[in-house]
Amino acid sequence: MPVIQTVTSSFRLELPVLIHDFTAGTGDTFKIALYTDAATINRETSTYTTTGEVVGTGYTAGGAVLTSVTPVLIGQVTVFDFADVSWPTSSITARGALIYNFTKANRSVCTLDFGFNRTSSFSTFAIEFPVSDSNNAILRID
Repeated sequence: MPVIQTVTSSFRLELPVLIHDFTAGTGDTFKIALYTDAATINRETSTYTTTGEVVGTGYTAGGAVLTSVTPVLIGQVTVFDFADVSWPTSSITARGALIYNFTKANRSVCTLDFGFNRTSSFSTFAIEFPVSDSNNAILRID
């Protein structure tokens, strides 16, 4: 399977040296790009790439800007969250996605595997992030 859901290795190395600023409103700009099942995005994906990115009506290369929520500590787990994102009136098929830091040279944060191809046909393609808690957040460090 070419699309693997994971926090990327480059993000694991960059976080301790304060490369990424997730502070809501004043931090870096994060984006989410969609990918087909022909893409190879995984732990070793270090930056945004157009290779295997979705092409279709209502989708623009580079994806959409995410609204970041300032990380919080829940118990001993740091939880990161984003507002849900959508592409209205789109006709696209995606197998996964890449969240990346647009502000900092398109450095990757994590890859998402949808489990199967998801399609919209002149309808809304939406990504709903899970409830942000220590077990279900889209991105967490424990």
